[in-house]
Amino acid sequence: MTVSDRRIQSVTTNIQEKSTLIWNVAGTLRGPFKPHEYGLVILPMTVIKRFHDCLLPTHEAVLKKYNELNRRNLQVKDGFLRRVSGYQFYNTSPFVFETLLADSQNIESNFKAYLSGFSDNVQDILARFDFAPIIGRMVESGTLYQTVSEFNSARAYMGPDRISAVDMGYIFEDLVRRFSESYDEEAGAHFTSRDIIYLMTDLLVDGDRDAFGKDGGSKTVYDMAMGTSQMLTCMEERIHQLDTNIEVTCFGQEINPQTFAIAEADMLIRGGDTNNMRYGDTLSDDQFSGYEMSYVISNPPFGIDWKKEADAVEAEYKLGDQGRFAPGLPPKDDGQMLFMLNGIKKLRPDGRMAIIQNGSSLYTGDAGSGSSEIRRYLIEHDLLDAIVQLPNDAFYNTGIATYIWIIEKAKPSNRAGKVELIDASNCYEKRRKNIGKKRVDITDACRSLIVTAYGEFREKVHTATTAIGAEISCESRIFNGEDFGYRKVIVESPMLGKAGKPTLKEGKPVPDKARRDAENIPLKENSDTYMAREVLPYKPGAWIDGSKTKLYYEIAFTRYFYKFKPIEPFKSIMSRIEKRQKRLLDDLEKFSKKAGE
Repeated sequence: MTVSDRRIQSVTTNIQEKSTLIWNVAGTLRGPFKPHEYGLVILPMTVIKRFHDCLLPTHEAVLKKYNELNRRNLQVKDGFLRRVSGYQFYNTSPFVFETLLADSQNIESNFKAYLSGFSDNVQDILARFDFAPIIGRMVESGTLYQTVSEFNSARAYMGPDRISAVDMGYIFEDLVRRFSESYDEEAGAHFTSRDIIYLMTDLLVDGDRDAFGKDGGSKTVYDMAMGTSQMLTCMEERIHQLDTNIEVTCFGQEINPQTFAIAEADMLIRGGDTNNMRYGDTLSDDQFSGYEMSYVISNPPFGIDWKKEADAVEAEYKLGDQGRFAPGLPPKDDGQMLFMLNGIKKLRPDGRMAIIQNGSSLYTGDAGSGSSEIRRYLIEHDLLDAIVQLPNDAFYNTGIATYIWIIEKAKPSNRAGKVELIDASNCYEKRRKNIGKKRVDITDACRSLIVTAYGEFREKVHTATTAIGAEISCESRIFNGEDFGYRKVIVESPMLGKAGKPTLKEGKPVPDKARRDAENIPLKENSDTYMAREVLPYKPGAWIDGSKTKLYYEIAFTRYFYKFKPIEPFKSIMSRIEKRQKRLLDDLEKFSKKAGE
């Protein structure tokens, strides 16, 4: 198993174990809190404990400096205290979890004093959790002391010397997933497993390798539906693996207040700029209007309606190219393509985006519909670089087919006008233990094979054997952009009179509405040639009503990779049936003999 595979496994072993231990605090909460409310306690307490354990080694030094600054009557203490704490945050309370537990009679007042001791930036994060009324409920139910005690156990230690920023991020993600499941929410809106994120990052940087290895430079990364920001963390990590001298600045927006608070906390602990994390609805309240990014990486929610954002989105659509949604608006029951358009608007002239979509973005919508027009825009402007089909059962909350779309603002000459489709549905290793609906991993070997297929950019079936001896494969196919385009034409047939001859009006045949039909003619094919082959042999005298022609774009992904399997011969089927019937009759005869004994 490679180093990277071991890290992926750590998500589902060490991190799973740690988050399970934390979630087991629910045993203390059972009764006063309902199961779907456990996260209201566990998520903020986990954030608080992470801050606590980060600050613990410098706690005494911070108190000493704080008292010294007070004696000197200095009003501006922030910079001094940050320097001593070693972080962009601090706590000036005399309490730590150990001393809180030493005075059970005053646990409420002391715990509140401890929280009040945090610097303002942490106070802002904690306010997102609306934790004060939850503390009140814990006090009333007598569970506050026990909860603090559980989080102070050795097993619940979360210091950076034991748990890295990346691993802590995934502990947060796993807790959010459990909380979402207790609400029966779509966990996929928050949680994308690390193996999928690593594939997305590798696909992004593989097409941009010329940017690395130079003297310095900078990259910006944006996630429009960042959850707890783990895609941003992994992308930054991947860039620095390629080039330690590149400055990476991350930007993200999130609508869920709790996951946003976790993202802010994570960024603060890692020493990043929390001002680059913005709260709000990306579709109706874009916090990064006018920004341009090197990379966009995101897994926006799919199958979620955008009705509540409709007024703002439709108003921006009317702005045309000045807004984000000029190409078209998808159906209101699924907003994932709106996120795609938002991401495109955020790309620099040489920017790249990896975004996850489900199958509906490939084909839904009739000719002239918003979805078709968005696909048309991507293809006619040569923005769509590649689509990778992921294995089923790769996500924690869904087993359906999912796809990574690679968008590129400035394709290299060999890829110009082309779109690469990669079927990686068979490129996985089965997990020893499922997590939710996640039954497979995209391991190092799988990821390497997929990225190789993308980088080689030629039609080929790529195969490999994994470290455990599993056979994996992925297939790449290359298309011209126009291969996905069609003219949807209305075909009219003449109304026939009693003698079977066309009825004429002013010398022209009268169309028979009952015989009206529609045909999708590939853009690359001449309409007359198509009609002569596909229509006229069956409808003599038919013609195309040119005034009603519309362009239509779809990407029938599975059709392009369909492999014909010969049907089993009838004799073979009957032979198998007869053999099974004979076995069944033999078993019944044996059973009858035993019953009669």
